Amino acid sequence: MTPETKARLLIDQKLEQAGWIIQDYRQINLGAALGVVVREYPTDTGPADYVLFVDRQAVGVIEAKKDNAGENLTVTETQTGRYASAQLKWRKDSTPLRFLYEATGQIIRFTDNADPAPRSREIFHFYTPQILAEWLTQPQTLRARLATHMPPLPEQNLRDCQVDAVTGLEASLALNKPRALVHMATGAGKTFTAITSVYRLLKFGGAKRILFLVDTRNLGKQAQQEFMAYTPPDDGRKFTELYNVQRLASPHIDPHAQVCISTIQRMYSILSGEPIDESAEDLSPNEIAQTPSQAKLVRYNAAVPVELFDFIIIDECHRSIYNLWKQVLDYFDAYLIGLTATPDKRTYGFFNQNIVAEYSYEDSVADGVNVGYDVFEIETEVTQKGAEVKAKEWVDHRDRATRAKRWAETEDDTAYTSKELDKSVVNPSQIRTVITAMKRAVETQIFPNRKETPKTLIFAKTDSHADDIINTVREVYGQGNAFCKKVTYKAEEDPDSVLAAFRNDFNPRIAVTVDMIATGTDVKPLEVLLFMRDVRSRGYYEQMKGRGVRSLDADGLQRVSGSAEGAKTHFVLIDAVGVEKSLKTESRPLERKPNLALKDLLQGVAMGHRDDDTVLSLANRLIRLAKLLDAKAQARIEKASGGISTRELGKNLITALDPDGIIRTALNTAEAQGITRSEETLTEEELTAARNQRVAQAAAPFDNPALRDEIDNARREREQIIDHINLDQVSFAGFSAQAQAQAEKTIQTFTDYLQQHQDEIAALGFFYNQPYQRRTITFDMIDTLHQHLGQPPMMLTTEKLWAAYARVKEGAVKGVNRQRQLTDLVSLLRFALGLDAELHPFADEVDKRFQAWAFRHNAQRATAFSPEQMQWLRLMKDHIASSCSIARDDFDYAELAGAGGLQKAWQLFGHELDGVMDEMNRELVA
Repeated sequence: MTPETKARLLIDQKLEQAGWIIQDYRQINLGAALGVVVREYPTDTGPADYVLFVDRQAVGVIEAKKDNAGENLTVTETQTGRYASAQLKWRKDSTPLRFLYEATGQIIRFTDNADPAPRSREIFHFYTPQILAEWLTQPQTLRARLATHMPPLPEQNLRDCQVDAVTGLEASLALNKPRALVHMATGAGKTFTAITSVYRLLKFGGAKRILFLVDTRNLGKQAQQEFMAYTPPDDGRKFTELYNVQRLASPHIDPHAQVCISTIQRMYSILSGEPIDESAEDLSPNEIAQTPSQAKLVRYNAAVPVELFDFIIIDECHRSIYNLWKQVLDYFDAYLIGLTATPDKRTYGFFNQNIVAEYSYEDSVADGVNVGYDVFEIETEVTQKGAEVKAKEWVDHRDRATRAKRWAETEDDTAYTSKELDKSVVNPSQIRTVITAMKRAVETQIFPNRKETPKTLIFAKTDSHADDIINTVREVYGQGNAFCKKVTYKAEEDPDSVLAAFRNDFNPRIAVTVDMIATGTDVKPLEVLLFMRDVRSRGYYEQMKGRGVRSLDADGLQRVSGSAEGAKTHFVLIDAVGVEKSLKTESRPLERKPNLALKDLLQGVAMGHRDDDTVLSLANRLIRLAKLLDAKAQARIEKASGGISTRELGKNLITALDPDGIIRTALNTAEAQGITRSEETLTEEELTAARNQRVAQAAAPFDNPALRDEIDNARREREQIIDHINLDQVSFAGFSAQAQAQAEKTIQTFTDYLQQHQDEIAALGFFYNQPYQRRTITFDMIDTLHQHLGQPPMMLTTEKLWAAYARVKEGAVKGVNRQRQLTDLVSLLRFALGLDAELHPFADEVDKRFQAWAFRHNAQRATAFSPEQMQWLRLMKDHIASSCSIARDDFDYAELAGAGGLQKAWQLFGHELDGVMDEMNRELVA
């Protein structure tokens, strides 16, 4: 197959994926579909490779090239333009064709000749015929509207920095710059500014749909709340009353949504086919690796075409967009707009140094938007120098994961440095000394006139460290559970409720976190930040400091801190670990397979898995493990490896992949074979062989099963030495009476609403009229109810209602820790109305009913469903679980379409298909 033929086959495949029918010009049938592509169409300047017809009209041309022409594809633009302006055979109209493509099998470039100053751009995939048809009906293109249709910005209720940001962005868009960066200090209102721009782009720019991309579920929730609270300056209604806003919790993107809020993790999952790790949406990309366990490339998804979004707003854009997940941004043909308070060099580079607004922290303090801060240092002997536990001392040994203790004698002298504190050794005296010093300083020097403890946030190293701090804080302050609480994703108490109380209520006065509220979460009353962990990332450190910068008026501050005099004027950063002085870098994690167990990585390398991701992930785990192991464990591993330390085992793997080292090895190999080579003349085969040789050498020790076992045992058996006999036990912090009352109030509000509005909303009528209207429930009905409940003042989200029921009726509520879906609202309704005795996730109920229905149906049929039919029924069941119903149109969605769509289902079920769907809708939902 020639390169040209191969490229044509790939182009044909991509066109068909986008919904085009491909024909040879001698068998042309323009009525075959909305979009028809004709190969080798004759023109007066020669045959064009492909001519595009939409609704029987010629609208575009594709100039095809072989793959190795990709890097010079722009030089063919003149040739494409010649065909677009040529006279097409049998075409009466001589107007130049509007849509111009240059394509190889791998690269596609596109030009819209209706744009002002038409300019080609690379796109991931061909557009669908439907979008070209839609563009043809519009009097101006999006780029033309951005250049001419944006009216002056009303400046009332906007800060100067927000005005600068919106106008700067619109000026950039008017110049057709594809990427723009908005740099605004924490607390300056980045999200409010972004929503102002979104509103104007939808209303005046004619944008069809905008993606608001975040990197944690918590930030997605906050963004959704801000969209719901936003009132535009020229309309008295809320944003969500004017435009549909969807926060993605499933692969289904609402075709009626004008704004979609999604984590980059979920969007990557949709586009790659990689199952999403729900917990990954809760974790900060600063603290974990960004690469999923099995790296997959994004591929075209017909349900999510590349033109789906006109704009992508990337919140805190410096954190998650540079590695594998960058493919999400490459996929869509959309303007990219970055929002960040802490840009770095990569951020500037990614956004082409197009900084449309810059508002620094210093500017924000000068303007009174934020407050300044003072640094108060606490140094202790153990923090600075470490300590030593002598041999034969009886001390506690505590398991890291379970926190179970055993009382045992130390075998050797154990010296530990400050870096090992709260890792291999916990010194309660050190924690107590720091907390006592903080208490004394705050009460006598920092805020001497306060009657209550100022709102304080403590940054801990790990969840275990956070538990130790909480116990010590409660003891030192002589307070109970409500005074100091943990706010992390691993906390047993609902973190959102604790955070809301920390922000708005008197208690807790002190919160301890690892990373949940280190970034992106506003707690305006915060006046003290205590760092009990160091931070190596400069950007992350600035984000953490940003939690205290928000200004607050006197009324707001006194609402939670009654003895405060006047407005918040500053906050105090208490540095107990030297975080202000430590070296900060912008390094990225080595971890490539965070969800793969260490023993599996070891086994994989031993079995010959030598790809970069596996090798680097194992190296990262070994280097981390080396920092945690005691001398005895290190010695056992070194003995099993033949004298190589744990750290060196990891370092050797990294060194094996060093590009310069690979080149040196390849040159040395060539020289030993008598071949003259330079760095420039080395072949790919020689470099690959050198790479494999180096990796094989570094991985050779792992062939020894005894070493693999020793490493895994050391990981499982490592313990913390507790350097004190009087350590508080970890106790469960139950829901406070106040939180219980709030949950009961939430449930009562929900119940009252259902009773008052049963005649107004279709979904409520469905349930109040059981059982005769079971077949009428639809996703739109549930979505409408969800929107009503989510509007102020109720703000009753599915997550909030589920959490409230879990507190009040704990034993009857299942699936508390599961990701909520919109269809879970069906289960909430049934439970609230007394139709179900227990509250189960809707998908679980659908599964249960499906099993009963399928069993009953098979028992009643002369011939049971075939295995292939059952497979299709399960796909249909899964669609019902996420959408409440199934109809013929739903077979266009990705999961069903990918399995063959309506045509395949009709082959399997024939005329029974509609009846089966009706029966499933009736049996599985109600």
